[in-house]
Amino acid sequence: MSTPGTDVVRYEVLDRVAWLTIDRPEARNALSAEVRDGLWAGVRRFNDDDAAAVLVLTGAGDRAFCAGGDLREMADGALTVPPPDFLPQFGRNIAVDKPTIAAVNGIAYGGGFLLAQNCDLVVAAETARFAVTEARIGRGSPWAAPLPLLVPPRIAMQLLVTGEPIDARRAYEVGLVNEVVPPAGLRAAAQELGERIAANAPLSVRAAKATVGLVARLPLAEAFEAAEALWEPVYRSRDAQEGPAAFRDKRRPVWQGR
Repeated sequence: MSTPGTDVVRYEVLDRVAWLTIDRPEARNALSAEVRDGLWAGVRRFNDDDAAAVLVLTGAGDRAFCAGGDLREMADGALTVPPPDFLPQFGRNIAVDKPTIAAVNGIAYGGGFLLAQNCDLVVAAETARFAVTEARIGRGSPWAAPLPLLVPPRIAMQLLVTGEPIDARRAYEVGLVNEVVPPAGLRAAAQELGERIAANAPLSVRAAKATVGLVARLPLAEAFEAAEALWEPVYRSRDAQEGPAAFRDKRRPVWQGR
């Protein structure tokens, strides 16, 4: 039995970095039902893949990361409220404990913006553009609720009520993007970032990812308590002893993830 969406979503692993690529460039990598099925399958595969420490999400071609929903398909199906499992939303309808990176190679509009927003880190080509276009087509963006945590609230408001795009440099200035690179260097930059993360102690990396989200849902005092609980098993792990020992012995650490 073939995996759903494998014709339009590709999964590959290179040096512990998994690449999930929307491969529908002729439609600007729009989110057809087949693409959405492929994304679900790819994210679940990454979660179960012990050989992959980091996920990079990107789009094929040089025009679009993802243009958002397939409007023709939505019109033909008279889509109203998207179901909860319409699209993978990391931390909302699917847990992804390992780090994720969006490598944005072109436009990231609507649902494409959603996908980039969901990732922990964003590397963008200089040609990338970001927009929440829903106001322009009468659709909704409840998934943008976390956006004011990622960028200043006034910037979030501008993006949501105008539907107008911002370029990669502006996205970097407001904190939506971590790094802007020439288009030809995007894949290498995302791979290098992924490998740097993958080289670190996996328990520490996962706890770090979880820590970043604590103040979004807890008062600060409770966030500190939750962070202590998150990190205690890391302190007590074999890897916590391996790191100092490797430093002492002037060798690279060998992480066991326990």
